[in-house]
Amino acid sequence: MPLSYPRPHRPNPVRRVAAAFTAALLTAGVLAGCSGDDGPQSTVDAFLAGWRSGDLQAVGLIDPTGAKLPSADVAREIKELSGEFAATPPTLTSRGEPKVTKDIATAPIRVEWKLPGEARWAYDREVRLAHGDDDQWQVIWEPRVMHEQLTKGDRLALRRDAGTRAGVLDAAGQPLVTPRPVVRVGVQPNGVTDLKKLVKDLDAAFKAIRPALVPAVDLADLPERVAKAEPGAFVEVVSLREEAYLQIKPRIYDLPGTKFQSDKIDLAPTREFARALLGTVDPAQADDIAAHPDRYVVGDMVGHGGLQGRYDERLRGGTGLTVVVERLAEGGKLEPTGTELFRREAQPGQALKTTLDVAIQNAADGALRAEPRRAALVAVRISDSAVLAAANGPGPAGENLAFAAQVPPGSTFKMVSTLGLLDRGAITLDGPVACPKTFTVDGRSFKNSDNFELGSVPFRTDFAKSCNTAFASLAPKLGGDGLAAAGRALGLEGQWDLGVDAFTGKVSANGSQAEQAAASFGQGTTLVSPLAMAGATAAVARGRFEQPKLLTDPAPAKPAPAGEQLKPESVAALRTMMREVVTSGTGSALKDVPGEVYGKTGTAEYDDNPAHTHAWFVGWRGDVAFAVFVEKGGASTASAVPIAERFLRALPTT
Repeated sequence: MPLSYPRPHRPNPVRRVAAAFTAALLTAGVLAGCSGDDGPQSTVDAFLAGWRSGDLQAVGLIDPTGAKLPSADVAREIKELSGEFAATPPTLTSRGEPKVTKDIATAPIRVEWKLPGEARWAYDREVRLAHGDDDQWQVIWEPRVMHEQLTKGDRLALRRDAGTRAGVLDAAGQPLVTPRPVVRVGVQPNGVTDLKKLVKDLDAAFKAIRPALVPAVDLADLPERVAKAEPGAFVEVVSLREEAYLQIKPRIYDLPGTKFQSDKIDLAPTREFARALLGTVDPAQADDIAAHPDRYVVGDMVGHGGLQGRYDERLRGGTGLTVVVERLAEGGKLEPTGTELFRREAQPGQALKTTLDVAIQNAADGALRAEPRRAALVAVRISDSAVLAAANGPGPAGENLAFAAQVPPGSTFKMVSTLGLLDRGAITLDGPVACPKTFTVDGRSFKNSDNFELGSVPFRTDFAKSCNTAFASLAPKLGGDGLAAAGRALGLEGQWDLGVDAFTGKVSANGSQAEQAAASFGQGTTLVSPLAMAGATAAVARGRFEQPKLLTDPAPAKPAPAGEQLKPESVAALRTMMREVVTSGTGSALKDVPGEVYGKTGTAEYDDNPAHTHAWFVGWRGDVAFAVFVEKGGASTASAVPIAERFLRALPTT
């Protein structure tokens, strides 16, 4: 980054005194000659050490007239001149042997100050010394020893200029977070006629706004803030997105004492828009400053969580730094002098480009909006594996369950075990496989949801109706590692590099006979994330695994290689069965959704209580594959499938 050192533009009256004193020393021989063995370098070294430590007792000091100076006074002046840098003294080094002319020595030194963000401000100075009557070298002290533009009463100060924060961009290169209109709702104390009633009316109005548009507004401290404010002050209550404000404007606009200010602030398209994935940008918190004191100060805007947090340094750019001189005026007040000693220009941040599609993300967020339990929805484009949406709920959830959850997949994993069975020729679409009410393996009894039984039916029916006992009976045909191998063919357990943390799954392998039976329908020790299941579902639709991708700039350094082509006959049969889940099976609530929808429902026990279950649905339509997860959602047909329907109906048509 370019650095500049402005030329001096303030007179320095001390220089004339110093010059006169030097001339007197050279012409009149005021001081005695060199002692020989004890040259000026040792005094220079002692002075530099004392400058940094604040203890100059080992150094003889005089002013430019030759008058002796108390070491404590000079140490105090150095600290005062250092101003905002007093707590971090510079690194001081000699730049060569002192040059001695009669009884005057000049020693070159380098002064290097450490600035925030690993920046350095370095410059060369000279320390002048005089040989005294006591046969010792003494430092000629004046403020310009520290810097040529410093005089008595000056103070160094640092000014920061935050660079322009770059945006997180969508797949079209448009910023997801951009200045959007807001209305600041406030109260003017001298306009309030009944504060208690005003608080009650505002509270009722704010609660009427859709939760997706505004967080809960706490008005508990409003009466106290109004009481303490100046009569004509604007006491801000909340900043509302324009669309939220318009919802309640008729209710609050004419309330006595309310005032409104229009503004624009950086916001995502909606308050909930991919919030856990994107993260937020907020004023620096105490723990931010404590963790990175050289990077952040009070008032800085800092990325927290998601992409904003992980790529904060890239997005925020380089902070501009200017070292200026202030002067201590009457009354102890510091005033600017207009002198700049160092400048590093602020550098704008670099944008992140993602694969997110605004319309599809809005559809995903909208699908979760009515779900009160924690939930996630991930959508992946089948043709290129781009992540189109990553939604987490309820509302603007902070945890990215979509990428990071580690939960059992339940019967959605029948998609994986079926692929493994088809590859081994262990089943066919119409081959009969019994579906009893219960099936016992090594003393462990397995059953179906609601204890249903089908008898001996074509395997495609077992799949469409999600028969656990049929899969438990087929588990030995997969062998100890067959399920994990099928999962790996669909990308599970892979080393993915998306530019953000993501859990790619852990598939049960080589367990007991009972464990293998449980794992065949997504129980046992198998764990996945919604993103992992969306990626696996896209692989079935595509016929080959390709790692989901989220960031295109900066592109991840080590994405997982594409998988081998899946057996065409296996994926063809599996796709047929996943279509029948929707047309005649457990996902039949989706059969009237426009377009051909393929899918698989799943209900996953997560502890020893069979009544405690997560809900799943995975599937695709057209070029969009997706996974829906509802934590503690119970039956998938009551939670995950309705979310999938809302998502599919909201998707833009192509």
